[in-house]
Amino acid sequence: MEVILTQNQCEQKAEKKRKRNHYITFRVTEREREMIDRRMAQTGMINRRAYLLKMAIDGRVIRVELDSVKEMVRLLSNATNNINQIAKRANQTNNIYAADLEELRERYEEICGQTKVILRKISEM
Repeated sequence: MEVILTQNQCEQKAEKKRKRNHYITFRVTEREREMIDRRMAQTGMINRRAYLLKMAIDGRVIRVELDSVKEMVRLLSNATNNINQIAKRANQTNNIYAADLEELRERYEEICGQTKVILRKISEM
């Protein structure tokens, strides 16, 4: 015996299987929708439902720009390479040169500057 379900019965059956089975709907003006879309675009999210759910639960969506962190990693890598070169030269010659120490100081200042940039961006969130 074959059972034929109506569209409504299929939807009800599927609804029971879903974990998220409660609906929340609300109306907005065209201007409000544009504002929501603009803010959603600023976060980089493209799914409006996910964005609205995240905002309703957490109250904010934070998009982390990793460009500053990538720059910090690059600076740390350069500084590490310089330290290794200076250590190798110091071991070979038993001398540490003033130019090497100045180079390290400059790299340290770059890293400190980039750290301040990252901390400033974090504090603005």
